[in-house]
Amino acid sequence: MSTETAPSCRPDKGKARAHDVEPTENTPLLASGSLSSRDTSVEHVNPRAARQRLFSQLLTVFLISLSLCVLLFVLLAVIAFSYRSHASQIPPEEILERALVVEGPDRVDVLNASATDGVWLMVHGRVGLDAGCVVGVNRDDGDGILKDWWKSFGRWGIRRLDRVNVNLSPIEVSPRAHPDIVLATISTPPIEVPLTADPPTRESSWLTPVQIPVRIQPTKDVASLLHFIRESWKIGFVSVQATVAHTVVHGGRLGDSGWRSHFVLSHSNVRPVVNMKIPSVPGLPPPGHNNAPPSFSDLVTLQSFNIVSADDSIFIEANATAINPIPWHLEFSSPPLPFVIALPSPSNSSPEVPSVPIASVRSHPFALTHPNISLTVSGAVLPLEQSASRALSNFMGKYVSGHEADIQITTPLVPGMVINTTFPAPNPKPEILRNVSITNMKITPTGTTMVASGTVHALVVLPRGINVGVNASRVFPDVLVYDGPVSMPGSNDSDSDVTPHNPPPEQPLPDPLPPRAFAHIRPEDWLPALSEKVDGPEDAGSAVAVSAHIDDVPLQVLPGREREFSNFVSKVIFGTQGALAGVQGVAAVAVRVNGLPFANGHDGEMELTGLPFEGSVRIGKKSMWPLPMD
Repeated sequence: MSTETAPSCRPDKGKARAHDVEPTENTPLLASGSLSSRDTSVEHVNPRAARQRLFSQLLTVFLISLSLCVLLFVLLAVIAFSYRSHASQIPPEEILERALVVEGPDRVDVLNASATDGVWLMVHGRVGLDAGCVVGVNRDDGDGILKDWWKSFGRWGIRRLDRVNVNLSPIEVSPRAHPDIVLATISTPPIEVPLTADPPTRESSWLTPVQIPVRIQPTKDVASLLHFIRESWKIGFVSVQATVAHTVVHGGRLGDSGWRSHFVLSHSNVRPVVNMKIPSVPGLPPPGHNNAPPSFSDLVTLQSFNIVSADDSIFIEANATAINPIPWHLEFSSPPLPFVIALPSPSNSSPEVPSVPIASVRSHPFALTHPNISLTVSGAVLPLEQSASRALSNFMGKYVSGHEADIQITTPLVPGMVINTTFPAPNPKPEILRNVSITNMKITPTGTTMVASGTVHALVVLPRGINVGVNASRVFPDVLVYDGPVSMPGSNDSDSDVTPHNPPPEQPLPDPLPPRAFAHIRPEDWLPALSEKVDGPEDAGSAVAVSAHIDDVPLQVLPGREREFSNFVSKVIFGTQGALAGVQGVAAVAVRVNGLPFANGHDGEMELTGLPFEGSVRIGKKSMWPLPMD
């Protein structure tokens, strides 16, 4: 029988691996044997230690990060405080002079103008603030590495801040020599000013276009304002001081509530000074050298005007040119602006005597052009008091006589400012009375004197531009009578002032008397007249034909001209066709202007005085019979 060897239960201590016991269906899921103490410790301690190590590592990272953030924040705060402290210590006047760059204005629009609110402008320009210059971080070739790094950080901060908004209290502008006198008050809303670090020095591309609404309220002390203008022109410079009571600068844009808004600087009693040379303007006297400033008539030239009667009123339109005093190109637009034209009272011997408002006009919108600005104004005659008739008569009398007439211009935008100027004389001198003749003239003796009778005919032609309906109601001739045609211009033209409905004052006879003049005819009072509208010349205004009867008006033989009178009478008596007498003198014509709005009714009367005329009349034998011939 054979014998089998039993397998060994000891494990083989050789190099071969022990074979894993294959689990069977009877193998328990958990070992029933007890674990060693070391295995039990690993199973329960390791997860807790892992969590402790992770927490420790996170805490360490957090503390290090927090320390770095605090350190960085402190560093930034120190740097920001350093730059802010440096900026706050610089006087604002120095910042304005060294760092603020303004170019323009490129365009100015007048938004609104009123006596109570002043003038609102929209000013377009370019502005920039060299903040690097203010805090001292602009590049410099001599900077070391550390300083360059420090400045680079400052420039980075400026770029991050980007801009500031400036809130100004009202700015009072005064003459530098008299800072207690306020010429104007300027107000603006908060202004955004862009910041730049290390801008280019030879170009302006870094400037930012801005639009700033500005309100200007001129002073009511007009005398001080005019005095400042005159003195500035005499020295050739404008030197003013602006006073700003409070200035507050906030970082960031308007309404920004982020970190930029915590950058705040404030200043009080800021007093910048502005000095500007007055440029020379072609066509005007040069400023400086103690020269007087140009007058209004030097600046503005009337080109044409048209005065018409319509709808029971009188309307005015005028075109003028004005010298553009601004040498650079500036876009400017203006809305209609109000003005009042007044006439000085004929008895205005002192400033206390008020002038007489005549017309209210408004300028049409206009823009600046070079070298001259084209202006158009239009309006209407104001309701006039009865006392205005004398001022109107005085004005028209001077104008139709070919002389300048004084006027005054005011505007409600600057109460109290009065511009005294002249209405230019017509060129050539207008011929108001034309085609003067006397028909049915008779010279008869009455006692120791002689009287003349007849009918005076004339054509009254108003100057060009005056196209109003007129009705001549009265005339007053002052005539020299010649033996034959008038040979020389009269020398007794009159600019006299008259009181309405009273005869013009008698003017002295020419000295010496004109050759062949032998008699003087002057009625004692106005002569009633009839008029009829006719078509006048194309180069003139309205025209009316006027006729008036002379009834027994005294005819005075001129002193020392008795022989000339006798010779003329001889020609009349012995001549086959009578004799030709020349007439020359001045006349006054009272006209009613259709639509002239006097307070007590329309069509008020106005007197035109000092109107020269010249004509002739043929006198026959029957016109001078019987006359003494001794």
